[in-house]
Amino acid sequence: MSRTTPAGDAAARLGMVAGLWRYPVKSVGGESRESLRLEARGVRGDRAWALRDAQGKLGSGKTTRRFRFFDGLLGFAAELPDRLDAVDGEPRPVLRFPDGRAFEAGDPAADAALSAWFGDTVALAPEADVPHLDSGPVHLLTSASLAWLRRALPDSDIDAARFRPNLLIATDDEGPVESGWIGRRLRIGEVLLQVREPTQRCVMVTAPQGALGRDLSILRELAQRVDACFGVYADVIVPGILRRGDPVIPSD
Repeated sequence: MSRTTPAGDAAARLGMVAGLWRYPVKSVGGESRESLRLEARGVRGDRAWALRDAQGKLGSGKTTRRFRFFDGLLGFAAELPDRLDAVDGEPRPVLRFPDGRAFEAGDPAADAALSAWFGDTVALAPEADVPHLDSGPVHLLTSASLAWLRRALPDSDIDAARFRPNLLIATDDEGPVESGWIGRRLRIGEVLLQVREPTQRCVMVTAPQGALGRDLSILRELAQRVDACFGVYADVIVPGILRRGDPVIPSD
């Protein structure tokens, strides 16, 4: 499929894809990608696995009816083989521990290591009856929103990694502009998305990960300024592949 953008579309574009991520295991570190395959459920392979305790609750950065807080999950990371975007089937992710050990999902040694790490019975399990996604299939965030929050919190480390988007869209607009896209359809590469609702934030955005330290001011600022909403969720109307650098074109 040609990726040439018609001249008329260039003037209408909202921005371009500046970053792509998937998170093969829920609530742990993910992986940056040059392309993603989107399906009805969302990004293929995204949060397809999760830590699960003996009561069936999923490991998370918060505790709810579905989720259970596990301290330090963002110190773990997960990745999938590149062939995920080329063939059918669901390769198992590799989970990397903060101490450098790595296990393939489904390996009993992975569950034993996780249980010893957290001091409780924990298994790495694929999605079943309990959905792993928090709300919407695909999570979008803009560079304009990040810039707006950096201006509001100049002493904080505001990085896209804190907010775990699937797509970071670079735009010349000002402020959290994606909130104005709700209800709109966006053409990105082969994919057509419909923006559904704002992303409601929780304490996970304040948690330390990598070089980013704990910062409670982030959630407090979002709660005071934008009702703790930052970014948007979108549904996949037409599946396909999108790539870094693809233009984001309104298709209402």
